[in-house]
Amino acid sequence: MNDMPLVDLIQRGGALRDIAGNTPKEVLDCFIQNIHLPASLTADVLLEAVLERESLMATSIGGGIAIPHPRNPLLLEENEQFIAIAFLKRTVEWQALDGVPVQNVILLVSSSARAHLHSLSRVHFLCQEEAFRSLLAEKASKEEIIKAVGVIEKEWREKAAP
Repeated sequence: MNDMPLVDLIQRGGALRDIAGNTPKEVLDCFIQNIHLPASLTADVLLEAVLERESLMATSIGGGIAIPHPRNPLLLEENEQFIAIAFLKRTVEWQALDGVPVQNVILLVSSSARAHLHSLSRVHFLCQEEAFRSLLAEKASKEEIIKAVGVIEKEWREKAAP
């Protein structure tokens, strides 16, 4: 299986603005209800799986970012995987270790445990990149985010090349 570039996953999932909610549950419900999902997945199933994972441990990673995701793969096909980004209408307390309320949510949905772990790791590294964090803070367009992620992924490949 080839690992799908983050650019492709974000292209499929998109970026949504002004997602409402005063709690992580409210935010996730509003976010998931507004995502274009593959036919094999309903919003109710995705929300239940994400909330189940969230109940184990908050998915905020600090810096105003949360990366909610189901514990188990929910999609049948690799080409259905996606990453969706939400810019919240207002910041939300999300039990972040750094105490910073969440303003950006990056939802990751995969078709296999391997793809999930690989994508989750790359998203976490992406969130350490100043250029990406700046785009989130600016509530950049989907196109700007995809362009920047493409540049970052290219840099990663070049650093990894022998």
